[in-house]
Amino acid sequence: MASYTMTAHTGTRPFSGTTSYVYVQLRGADTESQEENLHKRFLSFGFTKGSERTIALESESSLGELIYLKLRTQAFLGLDNQWFCDKITVKTPKGDAILFPCYRWLGSDETVVLRPAKALLVFQDTNPVAQKTRKSQLEGRQKLIRWSVYAESLPRIINYESCLLLPEELQFSFSKETEFSYTAGKQLIYLKFNGLADNRESWESIDQLHMILCDITNKTIEYVEDHWDEDEFFGYQFLNGLNPMLIQRCSKLPENFLVTEEMVKGLLGETTLEAEIAKGNIFLCDYKMLDGLVGNVVAGRQQYLTAPLVLLYCNPQGQMLPIAIQLGQMAGPHQTPIFLPTDPKHDWLLAKIFVRAAEFSMQELDSHLLRTHLLSEVFAMATLRNLPSPHPLFKLLVPHTRYTLHINILARSRLISDDGSITLNAGIGGESLSELLKRGTSSLTYSSLCLPENISERGLEDVPNYYYRDDGIQLWNIIYKYVTGVLQHYYTSDEHVQKDTELQSWIREIFTNGFLERSNTGIPESFQTVSDLIKFVTMVIFTASAQHAAVNNGQDKACA
Repeated sequence: MASYTMTAHTGTRPFSGTTSYVYVQLRGADTESQEENLHKRFLSFGFTKGSERTIALESESSLGELIYLKLRTQAFLGLDNQWFCDKITVKTPKGDAILFPCYRWLGSDETVVLRPAKALLVFQDTNPVAQKTRKSQLEGRQKLIRWSVYAESLPRIINYESCLLLPEELQFSFSKETEFSYTAGKQLIYLKFNGLADNRESWESIDQLHMILCDITNKTIEYVEDHWDEDEFFGYQFLNGLNPMLIQRCSKLPENFLVTEEMVKGLLGETTLEAEIAKGNIFLCDYKMLDGLVGNVVAGRQQYLTAPLVLLYCNPQGQMLPIAIQLGQMAGPHQTPIFLPTDPKHDWLLAKIFVRAAEFSMQELDSHLLRTHLLSEVFAMATLRNLPSPHPLFKLLVPHTRYTLHINILARSRLISDDGSITLNAGIGGESLSELLKRGTSSLTYSSLCLPENISERGLEDVPNYYYRDDGIQLWNIIYKYVTGVLQHYYTSDEHVQKDTELQSWIREIFTNGFLERSNTGIPESFQTVSDLIKFVTMVIFTASAQHAAVNNGQDKACA
């Protein structure tokens, strides 16, 4: 006889326990065990939060190398009572301890197959039963998680319109759902209490905006309140505000932005515009992606979108100062007027406000929604559909794509749907919203998603006070070093990359469904070298973590 000691670990999150029966079965390279009930001991009914349950599983002979563990739940008296299983540990007759990670919710009548924690590439997992299990797991996921078209010319999305229909392990945890609902609910209750939730009246003064901050204050809010209308702060925001992705060094004025030396005379000290361009001190923000888009109708009032051109000067003190603003892309006889700091105060201030309105559209829909959320959804889906749980890249990426599918479904249903918050209340909505996303998708490039290359392409390697670059490069390098260590451990040669069929399917689905098979994006269609793989995985993790934080977290500053 061979005895295997099995311990089931229940999670510590709220409501992790269950009253359901739990059955386990081991499958080895040689044979499989009988199914055993973890409740078979007297008075061992139910699993409580944070508990451990141990049983001995007897087999007539050794099962051989353990391939998988089958976990099955059965409702007790029909009670729908989910269970969160952290892991199952198995001690073999030889004394080896084998870990079977789970870390997911199981329904009251559900079966899941768990593989050992050891990571293996497809050509290393040679046992026929293991190979069949890998294939079966992917086939099961591909039936549940399918690509769907949200709109033509946009990255593909998951085939679920409701978060409640997602497989349990892809939904918010109880604590995440509670936190999410509490934060949103608290804000909404405050706004309703103050009569602001459904308010359609115009603001009469800046001071009235205090009411929407929920009596919350911090140093950032206080600074913005004191300096929001100053040129220095306006310019600083292009470097470290919500959208630090648009500013670039200007080596030549655009043909549709006819700023003359006379216009900026005195704004550059004793020097000239031509000289400062040559020195690399002139910068440009071009919102041409918004050109021609029609503003939304909000509460019966037509809104107006502009596609500004903003010229900035980095002075000897390292301050980024605006020196010219044009609110449209038109050149020639019908050129949009160019506003200058020397114009009447309120004309210049209004021009800057229009730029900030354009910034909102670009930040919210291109930099934030498209370039982090929607791309991360593509990465998450390709990972689930093509990489089985023993694959080292699956283990590496899963923590970084957690909750992505759930939050994106919420965004589509609550923000950009026909009755979504952005659609109903923002200056951009309807057809213009979709068109901006399409334009953003067509402009996607691999280099723009890789921070070091993006900074270099925009000529911002040495511009002072660019903390997004300074902090971002450090984080990119940290992620790169970590990814290099993990992947080089498993891929010891370029040949290993080339023969990993699961990996090649993963990148092919990303190229096809995320970047719509456009070779001009620079996105690889396959991987040939370990270094190519390391760079791409670094980009994936950076996009889903650091880059998302950079363009998202500032939105929450008022309620932090």
